[in-house]
Amino acid sequence: MALHLGRHELLDSDRPFEALLAQPGVNEVLQLDSRFGFMAFHGGWLEEVTDDIASTAAERSGSSYYGVLQGPDDQWHIPSHLVNPAESANLARFLDHVDVVIAVHGFGRPDLLRSVLLGGQNRDLAEFLACRLIAHLPHYEVVHDLSKIPSRLRGQHERNPVNLPRGGGVQIELPPRIRGKSPMWTGFRGPGRVPHHEALINGLAATAQAWSTRYEDVGFSGRESA
Repeated sequence: MALHLGRHELLDSDRPFEALLAQPGVNEVLQLDSRFGFMAFHGGWLEEVTDDIASTAAERSGSSYYGVLQGPDDQWHIPSHLVNPAESANLARFLDHVDVVIAVHGFGRPDLLRSVLLGGQNRDLAEFLACRLIAHLPHYEVVHDLSKIPSRLRGQHERNPVNLPRGGGVQIELPPRIRGKSPMWTGFRGPGRVPHHEALINGLAATAQAWSTRYEDVGFSGRESA
């Protein structure tokens, strides 16, 4: 197994995301439903469990979902701003369909083991999401103040897919513990997902449903229609 971070051979391609999708063991998943969307384009064995979180939250809330799942043999990290809808018809269809999106990512920093970070350019949705996640995740600090989020995890690049829908979106960065990838869960035998993982999914699904209901008359972006 090889994890390809930093400058790797796919990044030397003129179309790196397309090159990633052509790799053995890489699969795209597209499910179109409501105009609220969830994404996990670093899913599979790359940022583990992010695809399960995004797809299950979408299923429970009737939302749309786009994922890229990488296999166990090689994982290629394509920076978010290079995940280009011009190189994927499925991603282009997804972004055209949804009004707002939550993109699920994983990160690991020893100083932020209990932090859930909410980046992306739709700050109204970030605050809306934070208010609901706090009730579901009492063991975590839910951070939606951009000034308190490390710059590399803020999701502010204009070409980041989280910012491309009509209403933009929120990039949620999750530490290993909440994804069940921590020594604290070594003895966990189920049933089902670890409790923090399940609570997060419930909070995301509840947010999607509440946002959709709140803005059903003005569009899912929360912005008044012309």
